[in-house]
Amino acid sequence: MNLKKLLLALAILFPLAAGAQAPSQAQIEQFKRLPQAQQEALARQYGVDLGSLTGAQRTTQRPEQVNVVEPVTTITDEERDRAREQREQEDKQTTKNGGLKPYGYDLFAGSPTTFAPVTEIPVPSDYTLGPGDVLRIQMWGNQNQNLELPISRDGTISFPDSGPVTVAGLSFDEARQQIRKRVSEQYIGVEASITLGELRSMRVFVLGEARNPGSYTVSSLSTITNALYVSGGVKQNGSLRNVQHKRNGKLVGSLDLYDLLLKGDSSADNRLQPGDVIFIPPVGKRAGIEGEVYRPALYELKGDNTLADLVRMAGGLTPQAYPQRINIERTNQDFLRIIAEADYTAQQGQNARVQAGDRVRIPSISDITGQYVEVKGAATRAGKFAWMPGMRVSSIIRNLDADLLPVADKQYAAVVRTNPKDDTISVLNLRLRDAVRSPGGEHDLVLEERDRLFLFLDAGKVDLQQKPENERENGALATAEKGASEQGPENFTRERLFAPVLQRLKAQARPGSPEQTIRISGPVRYPGEYPMPATRSLADAIFVAGGLKDSASLYHAEVARYSTDEQGIGQTNILNIDLADAMAGNSQVTLQSRDRILIKSIPEFATTRTITLAGEVRYPGEYTFRDGETLKDVLQRAGGVTSNAFPRGAVFTREKLRQLEAQRLREAEERLQGDLLGVQLQGDSFGGQNAERVQQVQGLLEEVQNSRPVGRMVIDLAAVLENENYQAIRLQDGDRLTIPTIPQSVSVFGEVQFPTSHLHQAGLTVDDYLERSGGPTRQADESRVYVVKADGSVTLPQRSRWFGGRSQQLEPGDTIIMPIDVDRLNQLELWTNVSQIVYQIALGAAAVGNL
Repeated sequence: MNLKKLLLALAILFPLAAGAQAPSQAQIEQFKRLPQAQQEALARQYGVDLGSLTGAQRTTQRPEQVNVVEPVTTITDEERDRAREQREQEDKQTTKNGGLKPYGYDLFAGSPTTFAPVTEIPVPSDYTLGPGDVLRIQMWGNQNQNLELPISRDGTISFPDSGPVTVAGLSFDEARQQIRKRVSEQYIGVEASITLGELRSMRVFVLGEARNPGSYTVSSLSTITNALYVSGGVKQNGSLRNVQHKRNGKLVGSLDLYDLLLKGDSSADNRLQPGDVIFIPPVGKRAGIEGEVYRPALYELKGDNTLADLVRMAGGLTPQAYPQRINIERTNQDFLRIIAEADYTAQQGQNARVQAGDRVRIPSISDITGQYVEVKGAATRAGKFAWMPGMRVSSIIRNLDADLLPVADKQYAAVVRTNPKDDTISVLNLRLRDAVRSPGGEHDLVLEERDRLFLFLDAGKVDLQQKPENERENGALATAEKGASEQGPENFTRERLFAPVLQRLKAQARPGSPEQTIRISGPVRYPGEYPMPATRSLADAIFVAGGLKDSASLYHAEVARYSTDEQGIGQTNILNIDLADAMAGNSQVTLQSRDRILIKSIPEFATTRTITLAGEVRYPGEYTFRDGETLKDVLQRAGGVTSNAFPRGAVFTREKLRQLEAQRLREAEERLQGDLLGVQLQGDSFGGQNAERVQQVQGLLEEVQNSRPVGRMVIDLAAVLENENYQAIRLQDGDRLTIPTIPQSVSVFGEVQFPTSHLHQAGLTVDDYLERSGGPTRQADESRVYVVKADGSVTLPQRSRWFGGRSQQLEPGDTIIMPIDVDRLNQLELWTNVSQIVYQIALGAAAVGNL
């Protein structure tokens, strides 16, 4: 019974199959095309299983989701290359325009952040409906239903129980009123709320000077700027002021993007319809503006433009602009570049016509005006200050602690003054502490317009900041660190601040007015080149250089002076000066241009030379010795040796010998590495013994790399102390003497089975100790056994019973060395180098081992 009712309903809805006893396939297909909500409502009304009728649960067909912007990952290599070529051309054009870029073209250059159609923004009431849009209808009252009705291709929606309703071409507000009227007429006691669901997509064209011209699928709510964004924006040779909107071949409107960029006016940003064309014509006339404006760039002109229009487009003048002399560079009728000027403070200057190709430059006021003094360097508030007549240094620097950085030099400052008549500069030296302590005094200089006050760095205060954290003080030093890190104290040195001043002094020199510079060297705090002191006194020059160090000699100083003789030939004269008189102000010498002052140092000032005595010395320690003092003299000052001392085994080392020994070890290591590489490259050309040779050389290389130079000099300490005829050992700085206790051992090193030390026994020979160490290995060279005595000397024992007899007895502290056989495998130079290295290592090891 329910199926017959549904059949009747289908017959009413779809009269095509009205005479059928069962729903025809055409009726079922038409039923499937109904909105999901309407299908479910009919099925509930007639009690029919929707799945049995349609074969599956069917959802309302919605417009297919279309990406309005093509994802970046789908861009082809050809398109990427084309974009790179466009950027390169734009960069070349920017360089050609003197660094000025056309204004506004980067607005649409960014990549889109979403690829979904625009659906979450409010729909205006005048939105025109079309095929693909979906209307959402919520009905409540006697009946509660939620319908989603898509607009079909014929422009209608299928409204339940009332047939199709034509809505395409209507505005959203008109369609809403029409549907509400239909619901009120069809359903009694039912009200409806109509909203838009999914919106249709449409195809538009972006042509002309677009970055990526072509056809694009966009949302039905898209405007001209949306389409420009989709296409990547406008090329720099395209117009921003005449973007044309065309429909069916006719011009609908035009968009001036400057209104949007400069005024935020989007009233001309019309909404698009399917098939619309956005055409970007070539750019129009342009003019450039640079200097003291907020947006220096090239601007596209539209109609007749004045200088005031161009300045407004550039954001206006900055506070540093000087408007009375604006430069306009343009091309005249003869195609030559000329320069004109305009006074922007006058109405005539503001109304000056701007032509295509003009380049306007707004100058800066800082290059023209005065009425200021400037503070540079280690000040807490550096910069320009208003100048007033009668202003002094103390008017700006009132407190040395508050107005200067903690790293500043509070003794000396300089005032650089510009002569307004000829723009030449001069330097006045300032005793800063005296000026601040006595305002209005002789040292508190009166400042003039455009004076520059230089405040310098005190290097000694900066050095304190380099100490470890546990050595720093609190309070003022912490403040100094903070100021130094924020202000960059390395830029406040005399050398840095005076560099442009010295350059200017040299540039303004001319015949009759020589270069006003001097140079000072020697033990002063800041040696270098300086401006000539105004007093031309040597004492003031030394004060500018930071004063004398305590190593300076007050007896002699030299002034090298350049002059010309009667024939006009340049020559250098040397003036000897009593520095003590000069510092007291009693010198008659007046400094001249290019004088070079040499302050001499006290000979051997604060030079200390030390020797370290260690071991069995009665009073060991580090001793300072006089020039010419000997080892015996220092030992006597140290109380001599103890009763347990072993003078014959004393180790005397010297720093210079250690450095030479270290150099020889480095050279030996380099040679050994090269020889090792050669052996490895030879392969098994020596009877399969190459692997063994490589292993031996690698072992020797490791010994060399692990060795540390000692710098030992062999001496007979017993003779030094007891024999008056023994050569005296003159000391050098860094010498070290270590006296061991009386030894009881004899050591065996080298190619033996068990290298070790043995308790000395009277009567035992070299052979006996070798036997106690297991005898020689296969690599040993028994014919070259040698003994390093306790004092560091080397002896060659007589031949032993292994190869002829060797019965020399040893003494405590001696060391036996069994070297490697360098001739056993081949006669390459490699093994000679190895033998020399082994000898050096063994000798150093024996010396260290006997300490």
